[in-house]
Amino acid sequence: MADTSTEKELEKEEILKETEEDLAEGTETQEEGAGETEVEKDAEEAAEEIEKSEEGKKSIFKKKEKKDKKDEQIEELNDKLKRQMAEFDNFRKRTEKEKSQMYDMGAKNIVEKILPVIDNFERGLAAVPQEEKENAFVDGMEKIYKQMLATLSEAGVEPIEAVGQEFNPDFHNAVMHVEDEEAGENIIVEEFQKGYVYRDAVVRHSMVKVAN
Repeated sequence: MADTSTEKELEKEEILKETEEDLAEGTETQEEGAGETEVEKDAEEAAEEIEKSEEGKKSIFKKKEKKDKKDEQIEELNDKLKRQMAEFDNFRKRTEKEKSQMYDMGAKNIVEKILPVIDNFERGLAAVPQEEKENAFVDGMEKIYKQMLATLSEAGVEPIEAVGQEFNPDFHNAVMHVEDEEAGENIIVEEFQKGYVYRDAVVRHSMVKVAN
């Protein structure tokens, strides 16, 4: 009888151990399942947040890309204003240049009309005899002549150098040619009519005789 009771107690102990092991395994599987569920939830929540942030970024970019009508009108008006200012500046420069050219042309025409008067003064003074050069009238005419030359010089009119200079077709007009051993080649030896320039522009060429 004692052996039988001992065997029964051993069987009960084994059954209890098996039951406890089964319960422990069930608890572990439940904890693992719960852990996996929580991880999945966290992953889903993170994915949702990423999608929301991307949608937010897209909406921000769309707002930035889409300009306000007022801003567009302001940019358009600024562009028109800049174009008009550039056109006005070009017009101003062109007008100033045209005015300068017209002034130079007008001044050149006036100088051309005055030059014959200067020529007559020079011819008259050259024809005065040596003994009459001390005459008050002659002295007065010579002073007027010098004053006219000074006034023309102040206005930018200067005579062209001729005698002793090398012939330059830009400034001189050769009307005679002579062979002269004492003069150099292509050198002006005589001036028949004085030439003048106005601000580096030739008003009248010098009429000259050229040697060799």
